[in-house]
Amino acid sequence: MKTTGLEKILGRIEDLDSVNLGILVQRLARERKMQETVFNTIHDGILVIDSDGVVQYANNAALLLIGLKENDIGVTRLWKMVPDLAKSIHSETVGGIQKSGPVLSREIELSYPEHRVVRLYMVPIDAQVGHDDSGGYVIVLSDITEERVSMEERIESERTSSIVRLAAGVAHELGNPLNSLTIHLQLIERKLKKLSEQKDAAKLAESLQVCQGEVQRLDGIITHFLEAVRPQKPELNELDLLALVEEVLRVQEVELSDRLLDVKVEVSDDLPTILGDRGQIKQVFFNLIKNAMEAMQAGGSLRVLARRDADHVYVQFVDTGSGISEEDLSKVFQAYYTTKKEGHGLGMMIVERIMREHGGCINIESHKDKGTAITLQFPRQLRRTRLLE
Repeated sequence: MKTTGLEKILGRIEDLDSVNLGILVQRLARERKMQETVFNTIHDGILVIDSDGVVQYANNAALLLIGLKENDIGVTRLWKMVPDLAKSIHSETVGGIQKSGPVLSREIELSYPEHRVVRLYMVPIDAQVGHDDSGGYVIVLSDITEERVSMEERIESERTSSIVRLAAGVAHELGNPLNSLTIHLQLIERKLKKLSEQKDAAKLAESLQVCQGEVQRLDGIITHFLEAVRPQKPELNELDLLALVEEVLRVQEVELSDRLLDVKVEVSDDLPTILGDRGQIKQVFFNLIKNAMEAMQAGGSLRVLARRDADHVYVQFVDTGSGISEEDLSKVFQAYYTTKKEGHGLGMMIVERIMREHGGCINIESHKDKGTAITLQFPRQLRRTRLLE
């Protein structure tokens, strides 16, 4: 191995006078500072611990990952921050003799200072011959939280896509016999009208209506399902969100009045237009207002709030209805989840999908028996243009 100039000097350090010794110290300080600068530019956390687990060195990334402070260096044992590591190290030591090669290479979860998934690689530092110290360990910590989340999302997406493709095929196949049932029920209905004088005709007509109602309900479920799993790509045009809200409220005005519900629209700013699909955004507003109506008793109130900031336009629907329990809140966007007796459980799934297709998002805050606030966040048109540029 080639010997460096610094090693040659250190090899005869006892021969140096005070001036050269001072120069050497300055040179060592510069090299240490340069090495620390290099290590601090590395995104992975790098730790050096002694045989007792006391942290002797940590770069900036390591300090952030495990929540160490500068004054913990040389004092704090790593086991205090990551207790699970102590067992791992001891299991790799046999009869007080370290095994050669990597001691540990695995993934661990850190809960402090925040939940992270970390890939850990640890190797022993060979003890120096003629010295009392027993070496220590170098530990490299790589933050793979986003990688893990991305992988889980990809797996979930692929699994969901497979299920959706299968379900869409089944839904399509169910549509054909339902159409046939509808036609034959209509034929039976016509024949029953001719037999109206017979005593059993009324009962048969009642059974027929039940069958027709169930066929219509199944057809509605399939239609909504296909809308959810095979959505149309939004046709983007300039939209005035407030005008759309008022348009939907006019359509539902009679039902709101019959239920004795009070509706107020409050706008804090002049809202800019957004780019969106008129039909799809109206469907979002219709679903949310319909849900709010059905969640409230007579005398309840629905407030529609609108505001903007530099990048987004927000439309919020706040009702005084029955609310959603904390347990059920996480299930709201799941297919077929519903608390309604005659609900199909696809409305909120469709709402979430439409918002995602428009580059927006939806947030729900709810308290059982107190009400629900649903906030829609739309990207402003200028912001979308800047991103495309």
